[in-house]
Amino acid sequence: MNNPKIINDPVYGLISIKSQLCFDLIQHPYFQRLRHIHQLGLSYLVYPGATHSRFQHSIGAMFLMQNAIETLLNKGIEITEEEQNAVLAAILLHDVGHTAFSHALEYFLVPNCSHERFSTLIINDLNYQFKGKLSLTIDILTDKYPKHFLHQLVSSQLDVDRLDYLNRDSFYSGVAEGVIGAERIIQMLNVHDNCLVAEAKAVYSIEKFIISRRLMYWQVYLHKTVHVAEQMLIATLKRAKYLYQQHQEIFLTPELSFFFEKEREISDFNEIKNLNQYLNITDNTIWFCIQMWQNNPDIILSELSKRIYQRNLFKIEVAEQDFCKEYVDKKKAQVCQKFNLTDKESLYFVINGEMVNRAYNAKIESIQIIDKQGNIHPLEELSDHLNHRTLSETVSKFFICYPKDL
Repeated sequence: MNNPKIINDPVYGLISIKSQLCFDLIQHPYFQRLRHIHQLGLSYLVYPGATHSRFQHSIGAMFLMQNAIETLLNKGIEITEEEQNAVLAAILLHDVGHTAFSHALEYFLVPNCSHERFSTLIINDLNYQFKGKLSLTIDILTDKYPKHFLHQLVSSQLDVDRLDYLNRDSFYSGVAEGVIGAERIIQMLNVHDNCLVAEAKAVYSIEKFIISRRLMYWQVYLHKTVHVAEQMLIATLKRAKYLYQQHQEIFLTPELSFFFEKEREISDFNEIKNLNQYLNITDNTIWFCIQMWQNNPDIILSELSKRIYQRNLFKIEVAEQDFCKEYVDKKKAQVCQKFNLTDKESLYFVINGEMVNRAYNAKIESIQIIDKQGNIHPLEELSDHLNHRTLSETVSKFFICYPKDL
């Protein structure tokens, strides 16, 4: 681009869009849609400042990718201009498949289908529209390109996606524990045997990165009040879907009607008209429906809608062990009595489940550290902190939530 476009980002300052391909992708409706999807789902009900979008995160991740490319080029790593454009497009589009409220509704619209699978469909369609200019991007995203380190920059346990969202989510939520030295980590990146590595001087910064990620999960991503809001949102949509399928009177947008009329599978979205139904759903779509449902004649739907719209959230209890059946049944009985519900209907108001946090998983692909002698070590061999179960093992907590006024 002869005249690079500039974006003023509150986290990094001025960001230059140096790639014409990236600029054209940003201008595309598929990407502009991300402005209307909150990065942290319903977290702003707890942290009022956490209203940033997937659009902002994707732009920030692109900026960090630009810095990572520059670092590697300065260290003699060969990355062609075509590869640079492709990997920048890859990080820019890595979240393009998210639906409303990000992870909160990830598996609701299409069961067992992640946002990554929708990203693949969307990027394939973009590649068609851009006349094959994203073919290399697709190869990098699917790890089919010979330079494995390009894929790792986009998706690994030390990728620019995580480096951006930790700092950005910390900035907007005001939770200082998420602040990490992203620039220092990027400056310490290198490539060895076609794989991304970090120089030994970065070990403490990477430890801080992993510790921060663990703390952000419990304080923000899995914050108990955020979690109960998300569970209430899902319960509300489940009830709306049930009523629609029972031919009850209910307001719905055309997009939600498409998903409520029957169970959808990923193969349904090979047709562009169906994919557009998915793309037309944003946070605004859901909030508008919930606002309308507050006055629905169905007591369950109206009660849930009022409570979530007015932030009258359920009480939540969290424990190390699952709650006993007797306690859950007691709460269900109280709900049945209060709202005159059946035992089955009480499940909309008494929700029991599990929350899982894993900050670092050495079993999938360890972060590799290169010492001054050129020897490679898995991070966990050099870090005492990663021996702690809360960082290197899956930690589960169990929850039960129900109306406060029982």
